[in-house]
Amino acid sequence: MSDAVLALKGIVKTYNKGQANQITVLDELDLELKAGQLVALEAPSGSGKSTLLHIAGLLDTADAGTVHVGGALADGSDRLRTGLRRASLGFVYQFHHLLPEFSALENVMLPQLAAGVGRTVADEWSRHLLGEVGLSERVSHRPAELSGGEQQRVAFCRAVANRPKVLLADEPTGNLDPGTSDTVFQALLGLVRSQNMAALVATHNPELAARMDRRARLEMGRISWLS
Repeated sequence: MSDAVLALKGIVKTYNKGQANQITVLDELDLELKAGQLVALEAPSGSGKSTLLHIAGLLDTADAGTVHVGGALADGSDRLRTGLRRASLGFVYQFHHLLPEFSALENVMLPQLAAGVGRTVADEWSRHLLGEVGLSERVSHRPAELSGGEQQRVAFCRAVANRPKVLLADEPTGNLDPGTSDTVFQALLGLVRSQNMAALVATHNPELAARMDRRARLEMGRISWLS
């Protein structure tokens, strides 16, 4: 193994569209990410971007190939895959999916409490993360009391609350206006850098993609590096 914290090797994923019609979405795909590396994933619609993110995030399985997270092979065991997903992977989506009945602070604390972290430690760490993204004065606000950009920043903090090795983000600024998108991206960038995570960020925004360490394009089932 290399020093990659996320390594996909020879990934194949095929969908059946009727008895004689198979579509290969991912075709012997290889991808590696190292700690502290922020990679933009650019992909045309229908190219398999979500499938790739789901396989990388151990939410789906490939028909062939291997996925290593933090050096550990994610085999077919549901228990192992669930353990790796909880311990080593963070997820951010286009829509924040915050729990509306809880405050920003509580939303960030919840995954830590579920992982067995003590309430005092979870409270302190959550306040620290929210402070890093400029939300120190908003910790007690519920999602409905926050702007779209603030909600997404809370979602970022929740995603990294358990100190994952890898962050996977699917169009995390896709529903925001350009100015808010820039602010939110800066927050994401700061969290990734401060926690030394690897991050794979799917985006259709070429300006944001250009600000990441590398740009990868998914097309015809494989990854090509643009920078």
